[in-house]
Amino acid sequence: MNRVDRPDRAATPAVVTLACVHLPALPLQIAQRRHPHWRGLPVVVEEDRPHSPVLWVNEQARQAGVLPGLRYSVALGLAGNLRAATVSASQIADAVSDLATRLRQFSPEVEPAEDDPGIFWVGLVGLDRLYGSPANWAAVVRSDLKEAGFAAAVVVGFTRFGTCAMARVCRGIRVFRAPEEEKAAALGVRLDRLDIDPDFRDALRALGVRTVGALLRLPAEGLLERFGPQAYRLHRMAAGELWTPLRPSREIEPVRRRVILDAPETESTRLLFVIKGLVHPMLAALAARGEALAELILRLLLDRAGWREDHIRPAAPTLEVVQILDLVRLRLEAAQIGAGRETGTGRKSGARWESAAEREAGAGRAGGITEIDLVAVGTPATPEQIRFFVEHPRRDPAAANRAIARLRAEFGEEAVVRARLRSGHLPEARFAWEPVRALAPANSRQPTPRDPGGEPHPPTPAGAFGDPEGETPGPVRPLVRRILSGPVPLLPPPRALHDDGWLALGLEHGAVDEIIGPYIVSGGWWVREVHREYHFVETRRGDLLWVYYDRRRRRWFLCGRVE
Repeated sequence: MNRVDRPDRAATPAVVTLACVHLPALPLQIAQRRHPHWRGLPVVVEEDRPHSPVLWVNEQARQAGVLPGLRYSVALGLAGNLRAATVSASQIADAVSDLATRLRQFSPEVEPAEDDPGIFWVGLVGLDRLYGSPANWAAVVRSDLKEAGFAAAVVVGFTRFGTCAMARVCRGIRVFRAPEEEKAAALGVRLDRLDIDPDFRDALRALGVRTVGALLRLPAEGLLERFGPQAYRLHRMAAGELWTPLRPSREIEPVRRRVILDAPETESTRLLFVIKGLVHPMLAALAARGEALAELILRLLLDRAGWREDHIRPAAPTLEVVQILDLVRLRLEAAQIGAGRETGTGRKSGARWESAAEREAGAGRAGGITEIDLVAVGTPATPEQIRFFVEHPRRDPAAANRAIARLRAEFGEEAVVRARLRSGHLPEARFAWEPVRALAPANSRQPTPRDPGGEPHPPTPAGAFGDPEGETPGPVRPLVRRILSGPVPLLPPPRALHDDGWLALGLEHGAVDEIIGPYIVSGGWWVREVHREYHFVETRRGDLLWVYYDRRRRRWFLCGRVE
């Protein structure tokens, strides 16, 4: 069959898949935000040490001939009104993290460059119906960054190298319709606009190689032999021989705990106790990430007064709960949480609280704390901090013994007791309460078929855990039989259990589904004759009760529960 020539159709533009967002000299923008009066002047960022090289330069400094890699003294000779600042690595990392979070509003796939702060690659697949066109998307992103105080260039295209190279020379928005268009534009980019080694850049300049196109005319093997693997990799990236898939960074959720109190709380001690229960799991979550707490954001909702926010920062990042709770206690006491009043909005840590005269005049309108919201800000922890947190025992026997001593001193020697097994005929006579002087060291033991008193463990009723055959797959979960301090009379069962059911504990617990027993205990004729028929009763709600029928008194009693 002969091929039929078809009329030419308009070429369909290739689908763009990648965008590069470039914030030129991000450390410089951070410094200029700290010094807004430097606007319009040549500014560089250098390290805080003698004879340090210039790391980043703005456009005014670049036009004066100042390039990264020059010493500050040399750069000052080129631009007499040069300004210099230092930006720490932590400040840069925080800014990159904040910017990545901001860009995730417009695409779920955001990858910050590992070795070049200020470069972000963003995936655009599937966003065309949301924004209409790549140009609209780029305009929205650039406008949002401008509102945040950052200057940015957005280039939409097809490859990492092409979009990144053009983003470094573009001052606004550039959208490529075809890969060939992107490659042709990238060939004209000057090498001094790229983030390459200064020595390599100067050596190429001496050879007359000033653009990406001129670099590609050099043999790749010769670059590898003379300048090393970094130059060889740059050549392959520019030639399109290296392709790396987008690797979006995972958004790390903040470590946060929130609790709503049952009633407005005005006692700072009780508030501290609630906060303590929240801080422990938060520190464990930070330690699992390899982080220590650098800041605790404490937000309290005051009844009829709105939210109050405090920022609590330890002297150094820590995983010690005692140190953190001590700072929280001091903040609660200083803020007079017990009074429950504040003037103004109280949304920052410097909120002014009422004086004593104001509190007296405003008596009756105060409320308490109704909600607690905690956010932990982490920072990389040292190996010693992580090791101490993991190896440090969570239980403090000495602190427990001190607490027991305080209870005995305030409420008497019988305030803290424990059960001690003893010989007896009836279940309630087989143990006695004895005062606790100190806690014994914890000693784990494997469960045995019989307890120390020789009493067999109660059988597991069929269906007690959802198994109709009474067989529990895997290891058998040990049951705990809790004995009440005294028997509780139960409603008598109907004459025909299979017809009406037995509402032993009332309607709220449901009818009895199954009765297992009896286990008869008879005797005591030497003191007082006893005849009891013990049963295990499972209700429709799932409760497992331990009951007995007293033959002499002709009544049913609840004596315990099985958990």
